[in-house]
Amino acid sequence: MLELLRDIKMTLTKDQNRFLAEWMDFLKIPSVSANPSHNKDVQQAAKWVEDALKKSGCPKTEIISTPGHPIVYGEYIKDVELPTVLVYGHYDVQPPDPIDLWESPPFEPVIKKTEIHPDGAVFARGACDDKGQMFMHIKAFEVMLAKGSIPCNVKFMIEGEEEVGSDNLEDFVKRNKEKLKCDVILISDTSMIAQDLPSITTGLRGLSYMEVSITGPNRDLHSGIYGGAVLNPINVLCDMISQLQDENKKITIPGFYDKVIELSKQERSEMEKAPFDLQELKKSIGIDDVDGEKGYTTEEHRSIRPTLDVNGIWGGYMGDGAKTVIPSKAHAKISMRLVPNQDWEEISELFSNYFKSIAPKGVDVEVITHHGGYAYVTPISTVGYQAAHQAYKETFGTSPIPKRGGGSIPIVPMFEKELGVKSILMGFGLDSDALHSPNEHFGLFNFFKGIDTIPKFYEHFVKLYRQ
Repeated sequence: MLELLRDIKMTLTKDQNRFLAEWMDFLKIPSVSANPSHNKDVQQAAKWVEDALKKSGCPKTEIISTPGHPIVYGEYIKDVELPTVLVYGHYDVQPPDPIDLWESPPFEPVIKKTEIHPDGAVFARGACDDKGQMFMHIKAFEVMLAKGSIPCNVKFMIEGEEEVGSDNLEDFVKRNKEKLKCDVILISDTSMIAQDLPSITTGLRGLSYMEVSITGPNRDLHSGIYGGAVLNPINVLCDMISQLQDENKKITIPGFYDKVIELSKQERSEMEKAPFDLQELKKSIGIDDVDGEKGYTTEEHRSIRPTLDVNGIWGGYMGDGAKTVIPSKAHAKISMRLVPNQDWEEISELFSNYFKSIAPKGVDVEVITHHGGYAYVTPISTVGYQAAHQAYKETFGTSPIPKRGGGSIPIVPMFEKELGVKSILMGFGLDSDALHSPNEHFGLFNFFKGIDTIPKFYEHFVKLYRQ
């Protein structure tokens, strides 16, 4: 650990060094839930989380099997008359591909300084999403317990399927409502604006994730003998995808916008108060210009407007060298980010019907709905939000800004539906932390500031709850 920290100016306490070492040990487990070859690694990560909860002092822990990956549960009941905070997080991670774009192996964590993280950041898959942010809560609990300062009951529900749609979590929640009974759900799986300007995510977009396949001839064909005479499934797929948006980047699926709620001028004006540097955004991702639906700002494109994006496309020959074929099949994965009031199942059906309707004769179309979820909004008037606001203000020295997020956590609206409580999204990562991308990282400053801030949430939540 000393070797890793040799160029880092941040001075860590004995406990902080231990927390950092444990976190990096956790990151070495390749718990990729999407890849069946990593199933044993996912199981190992679940056991690691249970052991971490036990070591933190959590008196009751268990690993609960599901038809997929297990859920780790823990609870500390101080007094049944006190309010209860349910902490949610996930220990599974995204696939690390493409590996060749990583500057260091994705499951061999290293600490490096960056321009944004002069105190250093841990680089590894899952460093921020969500191993690092989830682990902050276990360490914050440990700190509070050691000081005898936990003011309420605490429950943990840490799952291993978030990155593949949380397929089995809803059933678990429905069957364990009494077990999970709480007054607020606390989640750190989002970001804040900057290290010196915290923010609280007050909204998330929903999601509909689709896969499409186009089948033409019954086998791959010689492109010289058959070229120009038969439909090429890849050409057809590209043409169909191009028809999903018009020249103003408006989605063309009939009925897609029917339930979209337009924000008022006042609401949009309030959003514009959050600092945003367009030039810095373009610089950070290496582009010369931005794009998006006409009539809306870049920040609105990223938060309050629905979207449609191709996440992957493949077919034909993809090996080294040349092979002149017209492929039999072509495939694509397409995601749609949704806004409040849009029903993801309805949108999935609208997409399927429209996509099939624009296919030319001579090809077969298959559309699969993988998973989805609803958009979510937390009013700033709730006790949970106010507690988070006070916590950030106390540790950062400045008031956090409420901010709509562009990502999706489909289980958050499900929690409210099934458990009847709001979720508070206390993120400590940054948009520049390369989530889901090569060289994912999480700043040491952010990690330890999270451990400092989370206990303040508990303190203020209990005070406000009693008022």
